[in-house]
Amino acid sequence: MTAVQPTGAGTEIHELPAVRLRDALRSGEVSAREATAHFLARIEDRNPRLGAFINVTAEQALVDADAADKRFARVRKGAGAGTSVGGDGELPFLHGMPLAFKDLTDVAGVVTTHGSAALDRKPAPVDGALPALLKAAGVISLGKTQVPEFGLTAYSENRIAPPSRNPYALSRSSGGSSGGSAAAVAAGLLPFAPGSDGGGSVRIPAAACGLVGLKPGRGLVPSGESSGDPGRLVVAGPLARNAADAALMMDALVPAAGGSFLDAVGREPRRLRIGLTLDSPWSAIFPFTPEPEALDALQTGRDMLEDAGHGVAEAAIRYDNRYPDAFTTAWTAPVGTARISPHREALLTPLTRTFRRRAQQRSAAKLNESLAFLRQFARDTITQYGEWDLMLTPALAQTPRPVGWFTGATHGDGRWPAAEWDHDADGDYRRQCEFAPWSSMVNVCGLPAITIPVHWTGGQHGHGLPMGIQLVGPAGSEALLLQVAAQIGF
Repeated sequence: MTAVQPTGAGTEIHELPAVRLRDALRSGEVSAREATAHFLARIEDRNPRLGAFINVTAEQALVDADAADKRFARVRKGAGAGTSVGGDGELPFLHGMPLAFKDLTDVAGVVTTHGSAALDRKPAPVDGALPALLKAAGVISLGKTQVPEFGLTAYSENRIAPPSRNPYALSRSSGGSSGGSAAAVAAGLLPFAPGSDGGGSVRIPAAACGLVGLKPGRGLVPSGESSGDPGRLVVAGPLARNAADAALMMDALVPAAGGSFLDAVGREPRRLRIGLTLDSPWSAIFPFTPEPEALDALQTGRDMLEDAGHGVAEAAIRYDNRYPDAFTTAWTAPVGTARISPHREALLTPLTRTFRRRAQQRSAAKLNESLAFLRQFARDTITQYGEWDLMLTPALAQTPRPVGWFTGATHGDGRWPAAEWDHDADGDYRRQCEFAPWSSMVNVCGLPAITIPVHWTGGQHGHGLPMGIQLVGPAGSEALLLQVAAQIGF
């Protein structure tokens, strides 16, 4: 497959920002087939080392790309003849844009593995809400990306496919649960990608892979999941290389928002009062100390925000120490009701098997009690956050972890399948909470949040490992968060 250079010598399709590629596709500078074939070639070349994709649907992608090009030809012919254009005569918003979906959401005709060896392999009969929305917007699906089993963890490793690795250091994890999608975007296998976030699953991999990751507020976009969610924790959001590309996807995800996110990114935000905090609701049960690289990123982010004219001051946030038990109860409830044959439960990972057993042993009253507590926790936390325009934390407390670090598996050395995972479920879970202690409470509160890659351990972009900050805003502040990310250079 030959690389196309639509913007002059030396620029290939995968190097284009998503906004620029969208414009090239809509103008005819690049055809949908050219873009699709180019990214498929990138995937074929790089995915064996990266593990970003579980399933590549190349044949269907090329069929869909050809159909998109035929539609483009009809539109151009109609416009050239001076005829009115409407209905099938209009190009969809993301005409011909290649992307992929994490393998927790159904795509018609493709198996949804949920990252589990314990489930039957049956193609999904219809698209889930998120693929249906984005396909209607004109995207071309290239396949399904790597996830942890049932999306439960902050790393994307399972027993059915090689682990998803960090493009900046293949021995390190790309995070989770949208780790395969984040790795694919960071490595130029996709221009951008939708992720889903129930406890940090967009923001954690975005931070690990040096991307902008936006978790919208509750109810704004489809969840992207095909499993239950009693805590209403999960929401879909973009993984992108910059704020403008993330805004472009938001315009596709929320087409009736009353204003363009992409237009908003081009405007300067007002001067903001930003509260900086290291407080975490996990500290009482899992005391942790942020690594120096996390604090360096926080200081860099603070400096950038202050240089942009915002006021940043330390904020003391008080969290109820009953939070960890209540969140874990709500977060793991869906795995307790997952339809898994008893004779296949031994195929589950230790963490999933343990939390499934506990969820099944837990009473409905206990779950309802936890959900009621989380609603009160959200009200209390939102009140405290309300003293500030935005809240600022590190994105992660540690640098991206080595592959196998959470589980004790040996596939960090490049071998797969891995040896038996030898860390217990509780130790695995504790490591995750210490790694990403500032993410899950944002889901409980239903608030928007963004991670921004402000720092590199090697001193400059592409050298060393990325580290970032998280900004949490009030309900409805998605456009503001994107504006601030763009204002400080991302």
